[in-house]
Amino acid sequence: MKIISTPNAPAAIGPYSQAYAVNGLLFTSGQVALDPTTGEVVGSDIRAQAEQVCKNVGAILEAAGSGFDKVVKTVCFLADMNDFAAFNEVYGRYFVSLPARSCVAVKELPKHVLCEVETVAVCG
Repeated sequence: MKIISTPNAPAAIGPYSQAYAVNGLLFTSGQVALDPTTGEVVGSDIRAQAEQVCKNVGAILEAAGSGFDKVVKTVCFLADMNDFAAFNEVYGRYFVSLPARSCVAVKELPKHVLCEVETVAVCG
């Protein structure tokens, strides 16, 4: 088991790691729309926030020797299911390999962001 950490994605805001690599699989913690340098929320609409989320996920995948093409499962959380179509527009530009996915609306997300994405990917 190996903890994956990169300064190119936001530092954990709690007692967890950005990701864990185990037996050739990478499990990322949920990523939200935080700027990795400032820790501040990026964007005020779903498209801008989803873009930052995908950049953060990408940085962690890269740090683990993986990539979007190796993602096999995502779990997506939306603060408002009315944002589903707009979220999908951004998501679809990154996750072109069409991994298995769950997408649910939740009552609230950390720092009142609009979306969060976690992934399982092949790494190494």
